[in-house]
Order: sequence, then structure tokens, then C-alpha cells
Amino acid sequence: MVTIIGWDIGGANVKAAWLAYEQGAAREVKVASLPFEIWRQKDRLPEVLKEAFRQLTSEMPDAMALTMTAELADVFITKREGVLFVLDRMLTAFPDCAGSALSLSGEFYPLLEAMQQPLDFAASNWLATAMYLAGQHADCLLMDVGSTTTDIIPVLGGKPAAIGYTDLDRLKAGELVYTGALRTNLAAIVHQVPVSGQFCPVSAEYFAISGDVHLILGHITPDEYNCPTPDGRLPGIESARQRLARLVCADLDMLSTAEIEEMAGYIYEQQLEQIHRALQQVMSRLPQLRTLPVITMGLGAFLASEAARRAGLAAQELGIEWGRKVSEVAPCVAVAHLLAAQLESE
Repeated sequence: MVTIIGWDIGGANVKAAWLAYEQGAAREVKVASLPFEIWRQKDRLPEVLKEAFRQLTSEMPDAMALTMTAELADVFITKREGVLFVLDRMLTAFPDCAGSALSLSGEFYPLLEAMQQPLDFAASNWLATAMYLAGQHADCLLMDVGSTTTDIIPVLGGKPAAIGYTDLDRLKAGELVYTGALRTNLAAIVHQVPVSGQFCPVSAEYFAISGDVHLILGHITPDEYNCPTPDGRLPGIESARQRLARLVCADLDMLSTAEIEEMAGYIYEQQLEQIHRALQQVMSRLPQLRTLPVITMGLGAFLASEAARRAGLAAQELGIEWGRKVSEVAPCVAVAHLLAAQLESE
């Protein structure tokens, strides 16, 4: 039996999955996800990595597999600097464990070797998910809506069929959408909202985020709202309504609960439209996707499933197959599977 920890080190969360793997299958999976805004206290990364490790196991695994997106955080001057920082801190935190990073070519390299070509390892988490799930769903469309971004990844013939591999190219291809279930500034979704029969421009301030909308509408629970709120208050429905009122420079003395919920519903529709537009862009390149299933995952799987339904596609939530908590950290589970399979075959 092989034991692996897969990592997905992002700019706002550190996610990890411990896998016991034998004869081509996982015998046991445990996951951990810790909110960590790397741009605020980047030097705490080894501490956070060790805490995630402690939540999973007390024994060192046979190996570790790494993906990341943290290199994009603006605490780093360049993405090269960010990748090198993450690789170095992984080695600092776990000097006695064999660690490998997944490259954008789909191959694993020891962490020290990865440092020689750091840009080959930037933002590889989506590829881990696509490569692993392509072995189970040979022809499909993957949609992963996380706290911050949405991935739309075509899979054809058992292989990822994306045309973008860097963040820039994926944005242009519609395969990466910067909208998510928690952290998206609402001014990036709407420029105006309906209030009492009129459209009111919104303030381009950090008053409220998408998590407030989805908490108000019942799409997520307060426990799932695990990022800092814009005003520093606890993520309850009442405080979410207060934050949303600020979007139009108002408060709860000025707006009713019904008016706040109408605003939330409108913003939800506009966020769905953002995702739907990107979905249509990807499908226009590959018309055969219109007859294939859509595998949805992530904290915002509800957004992916509804966008797929509106596009006339059949959605299957990965959370039903894997369990919701596991599916919400799909990239680190996937990269652990990929490395385990490789080690077992050697």
C-alpha cells in the first residue's frame, strides 16, 4: 500500500488530501482545508502546511504531490518568485518526505528539479483534476467552481482538451472565469442592481462579496463561508444583509429584507450569466460537448450545475460520488491519485 498527501496551495486556501492507495484504488481518503490568505502573512505558510498535515495524519506518507495557484498573489513580484517560494516552503516544512510537483505537461518532478523551471508548475491544479477524472469520464465537461474562480475543462477521448494552460490563455479561452462562490467582489459581477423599481448603480467598494449573496439565498451555510468577511463580522445572514445594503450605499434602516433578497437574487442571476457565457464560449469551439455530461464540483457546484442546466446540459455532481467535502478539494485528491498510481506502477 502507498500513502500520499496531495496538496493544492492557493492564494486564499491551503487544501490537502491523504490517500491510502492499493492495487489501483484508494482504500481511504481524508481531506483538510484551511483558509490562508498568503498575501497577508506569507511566511506563515510552513506553519499552515504543518497544521493541515496534523489534521490528516501523525505519520509521514510515502510521498507528497503538489499543485498550486498561490504564485499569482500580489505579494510576489512575479509568478516565478511565487512558485519558488511555495516550493521552498514545502521543502522547509517537510524536509524528510519525497515531494513532487505536477507540471503543466502533466508530469511529476522532484521539488528541487521543479525549481529549475518554475513557470512550468504555476497554476497546475486544474490539470490534476482533469487528468484524473479523464480516466473515469472519458468524454465530458468538467466545471469546478471554488471560492474564487471557475474552471471549465473539456475532456475528450480520455484526455484534457483544453486549449489554455497558463492563466492568461485560460482566461482568453473561457476555460478560467474569475468568479466564485465566496470571495468575488460584487462590483465585479454587477454594475447596477434593482432597488424599489429602479436600477441603482453599485459602489465599487469592498463592501460585500459573493459569499454574502449565497448565504442570504441559502446556497451555502455560515460554516461554509470560511473566508474573512469584508467588514470583519461573523458570516451570519443578518450581517450579510448589512453588507449587501452597503453595496448601494444604504443600510438596513433604509432597505427591507425583501429588497435585500431581491438584490441578492439579481446578483446570483448575473453571476450565473458570467459562467454561462464562458460555457457557451467553450462549447462553441467543441460542439460535441453539447451531448456530453457535465461533472460539477467545488463549493460552488450549485452554480456550475445551474449554468449547465440552462445550457441544456446534463449535470452530475461529483459530491454525490465522492462526498461533498472531498469533491470540494478535488485537485489535491486528484494529484494524490495520479502520483500514487505512478508510484505503484514503478
